[in-house]
Parts: sequence; structure tokens; C-alpha cells
Amino acid sequence: MSKELLTRWENIETLGNNQSVYFYAWGGDAQINAYIQWAAQQVKTQYNINLVHVKLSDTSEAVSRVLAEKSAHNNDQGSVDLVWINGANFATMSEHALLLKQWANKLPHFAYTDPANNPAVNFDFGIPTNGMEAPWGQASLTFYYDSLAINEQANNKLPTTLNELLNWSTQNPGRFSYPKPPDFLGMSFLKYALVILHQQSSENIKAQLNQAATANNTAQVLNPLWDFLNKLHPTLWRGGTHFMQSGAQMRRLVDDTELSIAFTFSAPEVPAAVKRYDLPKSIRSYAMADGSLSNTHFVAIPYNASHPQSAQLVANFLLSPEAQAQKQKAHIWGDKSVLIQSRLTPEQQALFKTAKPHPSALPFNSIKRTLSEPHPSWVNAIMQGWQTRYGVSQ
Repeated sequence: MSKELLTRWENIETLGNNQSVYFYAWGGDAQINAYIQWAAQQVKTQYNINLVHVKLSDTSEAVSRVLAEKSAHNNDQGSVDLVWINGANFATMSEHALLLKQWANKLPHFAYTDPANNPAVNFDFGIPTNGMEAPWGQASLTFYYDSLAINEQANNKLPTTLNELLNWSTQNPGRFSYPKPPDFLGMSFLKYALVILHQQSSENIKAQLNQAATANNTAQVLNPLWDFLNKLHPTLWRGGTHFMQSGAQMRRLVDDTELSIAFTFSAPEVPAAVKRYDLPKSIRSYAMADGSLSNTHFVAIPYNASHPQSAQLVANFLLSPEAQAQKQKAHIWGDKSVLIQSRLTPEQQALFKTAKPHPSALPFNSIKRTLSEPHPSWVNAIMQGWQTRYGVSQ
């Protein structure tokens, strides 16, 4: 670290001690909540920071709060000090100048992400982060199934591609479904399908996925998705006339043996649910062979945070090898680290060595192919199109 950056960080440490940090983060997973509490204990010990987890059902709640504060000209006493964010919510906050700039890339631990060779930490759904976000973890769409319900019989072979999933659901009606938009998991499934459906499209159409949705390109890009869903929906749970509201409801339907296949964006959620008896012991996780929708998630500091220096201390701790290794443990969270092992010392690398995984956990190195998230604007385009076509009967 340069002398200038070192001096800057010493100032942040001086100003950031002995404060409260209000961390607005999704609160829908017990394991994640427990990890944030562990991190709170660590920063309390190191900096006497009181890290308060403000639990959200959707990150857009934090975005709306900061936007309202800006409208009220509250430019330095904001209620949000740190926010867990990525994708469309980051795009919105960036577009409305709601985030502190050029701080994340100056954190001492940011170097461990090897930013020069790892563009994933500098882009969020294709949008440059400009130092407004510190990477926190990586996640991928992971499928799971009841191994007692699915075996190698003629009609019941495990589907490992989108096309196989359609065929399997046709042969096993009512045993699969997805949460309806705007639920994050349901939207993730629709984005996975959209990306896969365009694998054989022209380069020009594929490129549209990485650009903003417009009146001119929406129909061309989304029509294959509607065609696919028109075939899939009649085969789904309740004949596709009713959709579950959330991933938690989908998981309960698997536990009740109504569904045989489901999915999550938090792979460790599966073994954790099995251990809690929220899913049967026969559950197994797997990755789709045609690709896993994957993204990096971040923490950001609103432009008007009351305690921006303290928030930077917390963000830097969350990037530390100790915190990242703790988070990657399957029984803690299982969230994949954003740190590059070659940038760590042997002692730091040793922190990441793991014990034997749970039988229901996603096997190591299962994900052979990752799929990038489309431009954030496609979320709204998909949601509006879905509501128009399938939302009336909900």
C-alpha cells in the first residue's frame, strides 16, 4: 500500500472507531443472519463498532429510503451506513448518484481480490462499480432434488439442461415450479432460461442481453422466453395457474413431497435445511450442465451515510481472509469467497481448507460453466412481460 493510501486508512481508522454502523441487508436466511452477527462481534472487538443488522425483505427498501432522504435534502445524516447490494438495485443507486464513490478500491484488503486480473470485482451485472462497491461473495443458481423421487427410470432421469427440464416436467407433471416475479429466485430462474435460450442466437441478439432493454429490442429478446414458458407452464405445479411466492415456500413444497426439483441461489441453504429437518435426508444438490447463472454480490455505502469511515472499516473486515474463510464454510454460510488464493500467504490460504461436506451439499467443483447476469434493465422487462401474460390469474 502506498504511503498516501496508508495515511488515508489511518485517518479512517481514527475516525471510524467507537461508532454504530447500520447495515441494511436481506434478512431472510438464518445462516446469513448468524454470520452477520459473528461479523458484528468481530468489529466490536477490533474497532468498538456497533454493527446493527437492519433486516430487509427486499434490498429495494434501502434504495427507496436513501432516495427519499436525498429528496428531503438529507445529505449527511442518512439512516443507511452500509447496504448489501448488486444488480438492478446497484444500477438504480448509481444512476441517481446515491452512493459514495472511489472508496472500495482503496480498502487494504481489496488487493486480495486481484482486481487487475479479476474483472468480476469491478463490474456489477456489466456496470462498472467505480469504487462504489466492495465485493463480498459469489453465488450461483443451484438445483436440488429428492433422490427418493428421482432415479434412473425411463421417465425420471435427473434433468441437467433447460431442455431436459422441460421434457422431465412434461413427463412428471406438477413436480416442478418456480416462484413468481418479482421474487428474486423466480426472476433468477427466468434469467437462466433466457440466457440458455439465446445460446444459439446470433451474436447481435446475444449482445442485447448485456445492453439496456429498450422498446426496440424487448420483443426480439424476450419472445423465445415466452414461447418456452408457454410450453412449460401447463406441466408445472397446479398446472401453472398458481405460483408460489418465495423460495421458502418452494422449499416447503419439496419437504411436503409435492415438488421433486427446486433451486436456490444460496447452495449452503440446502444442507442447512436438511440439518434443521426442513428438507428430507434424501435431498441432493447439483449444477445444471448447460450453465449456472452466477454473480458477485457487494456492499456499498450511501453518499449520505452518517458513519462512512466506520462503514469502510466494516467493509474491509468483510474482505479479510478470516471473514471470507469463515463465510465460505458450508455450515456457516458456504458463500464462495471473492479472494484469489494466489494473493494470500500460506497461512491465509490454510484458513480456507474445509472438512468433508454434507451429503446434500453441492459437490465441490460441480459448476463447470457460469452464465453472466443480463443487464439489470431486463429484470423489469421480464417482470412486466410476465405479469401481462401470466399474472392475471394469480
